[in-house]
Amino acid sequence: MVKENLAQVMENIENACKRSNRDVNEVTLIAVSKTKPVEMISEAIDAGVVNFGENKVQELTDKMEYFKDNQNLKWHMIGHLQSNKVKYIIDKVSLIHSVDSYSLAQKISEQAVKKNVNANILIEVNVAMEESKFGLSCEDVKELVIKIGALPNITVRGLMTVAPYVENPEENREIFRKLKKLCVDIKSKNIDNITMDILSMGMTNDYEIAIEEGSTMVRVGTGIFGNRNYNI
Repeated sequence: MVKENLAQVMENIENACKRSNRDVNEVTLIAVSKTKPVEMISEAIDAGVVNFGENKVQELTDKMEYFKDNQNLKWHMIGHLQSNKVKYIIDKVSLIHSVDSYSLAQKISEQAVKKNVNANILIEVNVAMEESKFGLSCEDVKELVIKIGALPNITVRGLMTVAPYVENPEENREIFRKLKKLCVDIKSKNIDNITMDILSMGMTNDYEIAIEEGSTMVRVGTGIFGNRNYNI
């Protein structure tokens, strides 16, 4: 099932890139493997996936340990990250997608200095201002980015958002467009330690629209692994 689903997702990504005159190599697929067993992750690896996203630190570190012999894999922290958990993943993950405060960025910087690594992060933006979601308002992003830029061993690679779940994904087009504009705007300021080369937006329900609007990373879970059972 995973292999077939993945083939369909890749085809959809290619078609979205064609529609928007983009090179398919500009878009990275992150397979969101939260709550999924290692057997399914192994299937995805066999089908060519190298980027995996997890929401919880414990589950992330457990799976990284299980697959530690595979040096090709890149692990992404896409869920809300608590400051006291930073030390467990700082030298292990490829990218932290969910930084939404200066205090968290400080902790990431502090731990990165300790471990002598450079931490790549994204700023999580709550474009739709949903009360149930984490993330900054668009208006607060620039100021935070400038402050984080002064911290050692940390690089802001771009922005991330979790768009609302909607029946018609077209409804999220404006949200993706707004985040892209914000990303371009910040990039033009040429701030130290800020590259703004990554836009992590689009999930199973709306990743094609996100790609059409400039996403460089899409986070697809259900579309690859099927529906989740949160009771296990």
